[in-house]
Amino acid sequence: MSDFADSPAVRRLVDWNLERLESLAAEYDTPLYVMDLDRVKENYGRFSAAFPDAHVMYAAKAHTGKAVLEAVLEVGGTIECAAWGELQRSIDAGADPNELQYTAVNPPDHDLDYATDLAVDNPGLTITIGAVDTLERLADRGYDGRIAIRINPGIGTGHHEKVATGADAKFGIPYERVPEVADRVREAFDLVGLHAHAGSGVLTAGLEDHCRAISRIGEMARRVGDEDLEFVDVGGGYGVPYREDDEPLDLVKTSNMVREAVGDLDAQLKLEPGRYVVADAGLILSEVNTIKDAPDTTVVGIDASLATLIRPAMFGSYHPMRNVSAPEREPHEVTVGGPVCTSADVFAHDRPIARPERGDVVAIGNAGSYGYELASQFHSQPRPAEVALEDGKDRVVRRRETLEDVTRVERESGQ
Repeated sequence: MSDFADSPAVRRLVDWNLERLESLAAEYDTPLYVMDLDRVKENYGRFSAAFPDAHVMYAAKAHTGKAVLEAVLEVGGTIECAAWGELQRSIDAGADPNELQYTAVNPPDHDLDYATDLAVDNPGLTITIGAVDTLERLADRGYDGRIAIRINPGIGTGHHEKVATGADAKFGIPYERVPEVADRVREAFDLVGLHAHAGSGVLTAGLEDHCRAISRIGEMARRVGDEDLEFVDVGGGYGVPYREDDEPLDLVKTSNMVREAVGDLDAQLKLEPGRYVVADAGLILSEVNTIKDAPDTTVVGIDASLATLIRPAMFGSYHPMRNVSAPEREPHEVTVGGPVCTSADVFAHDRPIARPERGDVVAIGNAGSYGYELASQFHSQPRPAEVALEDGKDRVVRRRETLEDVTRVERESGQ
């Protein structure tokens, strides 16, 4: 773990070996997701070392690929899940169900059925509820096990309003109702913790607001009796620098501020990094297929699209880009877009990139978090392959889909 803690705080796109990336594109075709599992382990180890007395759980929703989950488990990590499928995939990767935490957000009946059935033989499973209604539904299923209450702290943070969950009524029990809900939980369940998540993509400059939300969690824990709680979970949201000139998260400062904000507790501190663990461990390789001169820009068409990586279209997110094939060429400001028939299918406007030519391979950085997880089959595009790097070797961990994969559910239904 100490070796991982000493690894570089951020991996920029320029730090990847271009010769190896080009060979991966040639061998496995494009678009192609590449995940460096060694970097996943380093990131988890570095974060854990910054919080040596805390329980650090990887938030699976950032990337639920089996290879990634196995890498986290290999270095002693545990996993937080937000849906039944993530629970099952974590177990398939080797996780002990008794160490899983399921954070239920407006859970469908199937999710609750799965979780409560799982808890019958695995009483260590923790279910986090964000609505009294969920509590009632669990009781209807005969569940009386471990419960954590998700608090809505009323403060949202993060890189975009769509991820500022701490101020969104969708998430958690309203702050002042938590004590009464805690009493209710204690009557019929085992209240083991409190939980909250303020938002995602927080860097050092945003820590003050983030920690204001955390301080409210600590205050509430003391109000409901933290001496009787097993843990206080302050969530994740810790970011990585997407832009080349952004500084990486200062983990020493983060650790100090989080501990100061949560205050003295008898309960154990829990954290749930997701993006921090996997974002800079992944990228996309895509081939240039079109060069078009327009009055105001040069349009560079690539074979990746918003179906491959939706974050720029959904959040306006910046992802670094680099010409892998010819980085030595003079940079040109170009607009980079994919083959999907919408103006939203654009990765960059007026971005200086070493002059692309047809057939060049372009890398899109920081794609390890919420990249493949949000990939789709829009335009009937099969989803790309994913290759994992580990110990100097590469292997396919998700094969490239075919059109038969896209249409299988129709054909199996008799269409």
